[in-house]
Amino acid sequence: MRLFKTRSLAADACRSGSVEVNDLVAKPARELHAGERVVVKQGLITRTLSVVAVPRSRVGAKLVPTFCTDLTPPSEFENARAHHVQQLLAREKGSGRPTKRDRRLLDSLLE
Repeated sequence: MRLFKTRSLAADACRSGSVEVNDLVAKPARELHAGERVVVKQGLITRTLSVVAVPRSRVGAKLVPTFCTDLTPPSEFENARAHHVQQLLAREKGSGRPTKRDRRLLDSLLE
């Protein structure tokens, strides 16, 4: 459940104000402690995590979920999925009504 692929992407997110720890904007060098709540805004999704424990040294991405719990409500993921579907179904302004072929393609996407 690693939120950012690289440390530099995580630092950039901290600098832009997308990461909050206990309702305060986090700086890139801030250390986390057990029991803190982390809120990360990633595009349309706002992820909420609770820190269970802090590892003594850096660990691999597969071990990260053992140190935190994901508190993100499922509605966040559903909203992002719905927005993605709406973008797929959106038509260019002025392109007119969808043709029979266009409707069949839309139906196949939704099935």
